[in-house]
Amino acid sequence: MFGNDKHRSPEQMRSKNCRFSLLASDLTIKGKIDSGADLHVDGRIEGDVQCTGLTQGSESQIVGNVTADSVKLAGTVEGSVKARSVTIEPSARITGDVEYEVIRVETGGKVDGNLKPTSAGADAGQVKEADKAGSNVRSIAAVGEM
Repeated sequence: MFGNDKHRSPEQMRSKNCRFSLLASDLTIKGKIDSGADLHVDGRIEGDVQCTGLTQGSESQIVGNVTADSVKLAGTVEGSVKARSVTIEPSARITGDVEYEVIRVETGGKVDGNLKPTSAGADAGQVKEADKAGSNVRSIAAVGEM
């Protein structure tokens, strides 16, 4: 009736058409999360997170390292973040190093750690202002004098 998934490997389960998972605000997960899908986290995770894309709600907490292609952080992260594209929203509080190719830090977002461009980001050597006039957002491809 519901399918027989109990004999499938994690790789086979990821290959299904599911491309998005939501972890609700009343949910606490203890342990590593490894997903081929995008995650939206409003709850608490105590463990490392590896996924394609991560969107973090402003009230959520992650205690562990985050690795993804892209992350949009609005809550608390206690651990390192490694992603090609990183967006740090005003409510975000990150305690740990952030490795990135491109980073956007909105006014109010806080990082207590080192910002480390990856080799692709360091080669770009660019700092771009956001498109909107008067915007408080900067996109940084490499750390440099501002």
